[in-house]
This record gives sequence, C-alpha cells and structure tokens, in this order.
Amino acid sequence: MKKYILIAFILANAVVFAQKGPKIEFKDKDNTIDYGTTNKEDDNGIRTFEFTNTGDEDLVITNVQSTCGCTIPTKPTEPIKPGKTGKIEVKYNMHTGPIRKTITVESNAVNVEEGRVAIKIKGEVIEKPVVNLLEKKSTSPMMQ
Repeated sequence: MKKYILIAFILANAVVFAQKGPKIEFKDKDNTIDYGTTNKEDDNGIRTFEFTNTGDEDLVITNVQSTCGCTIPTKPTEPIKPGKTGKIEVKYNMHTGPIRKTITVESNAVNVEEGRVAIKIKGEVIEKPVVNLLEKKSTSPMMQ
C-alpha cells in the first residue's frame, strides 16, 4: 500500500512540475513590497513589482485589480516572452495610517491557481513632524 501511495505522489508531482505554458514568478519575497514607515510629503507612493516568465510560452497579464480605489495598479500591455521580465507598477495615495492592500493579478500562467496571484503592499504612512524654529530649546548647545 505504501508503494502505491509513493508512486501516486511521484506521478502527481511530475504532472505539476512538467506543466507546459507560461509561468509567473515574482521577485519580491512573499509577493509583498514593504513601504516601511514613510511620510506622504517625501514619498510619491509608487512601487514596482518585477516578475519573470519562467515558462515556455508568452505570458499575458489580462487584468490587475486592487481591493480599493486608493491603490492604482498598471499592467504590462505586451506579452512577456519566456525568460523575460515584466513590471506591474502600483501607486498608493499615501493616506496617513497603516498600509495593507492586496492586488490581484490575472494571467494565463499555469503555475498559479486559475492564473491568479495576489501581490501585496504594506507599511505605514505618518505625518511629517513639524519643526518649530521659534520654540525655545531645553538645553543650550554650549552646555553639551
């Protein structure tokens, strides 16, 4: 019985790994870009996800969609040839507070379920601290 289970497992893996067609692999760990802690005055909110077509046919990105209107993704217009890289640009509107957004990429890739893969952005947008030049300092620079 164990032999049959092992053979079935090996055959299932062979089918999965022997898939022909386009395959999408994102460069970023866990398909996530971390904005870190940033402020909206110094950051335009644009980040780029890079991916590679690791398959043997042209990869076509058919749709890229965000979970909300505060994140605007743009997809490549041309097919990505095997072995070549493509980019999906994401612009977040930099509202103050935490960033936790998911963007769904739809394609003809055979290595992701139904050709869909989720990419994410995370981080935090803070207000830029205001420096009051007229405020009296608590210690004199001479006393340091």
